[in-house]
Amino acid sequence: MAARFKMKRKGVGELLRSEMIRGDLVRRAERIKSTAVAISPVGTARDQHPGQYKGAWEVSSTRRGGRRRDRAVAYVRNPTYYARWVEYGTERVPAHHVLLRAAAAGNR
Repeated sequence: MAARFKMKRKGVGELLRSEMIRGDLVRRAERIKSTAVAISPVGTARDQHPGQYKGAWEVSSTRRGGRRRDRAVAYVRNPTYYARWVEYGTERVPAHHVLLRAAAAGNR
């Protein structure tokens, strides 16, 4: 006898907001964060705050994320004001793509 499955939208929503899913996303985000810390540039001896970018990585999560606020999400971010310039570069400084490379490596 074949098994039958009837999907209910409410059940899928509960699954997407579950602590199990949020926990797995946080685990993956922590892996991405550790890779980002490992490959983050530190700066030169002339830098006023060497290592500030490297030490600022953080992970946060919520069960009400996404565009519709209907699923668990985890975020990896660097709150330093110059993080976007490190990631994407400027006309004088090449892009390092730290978060991009960390996310690609953390997916393994």
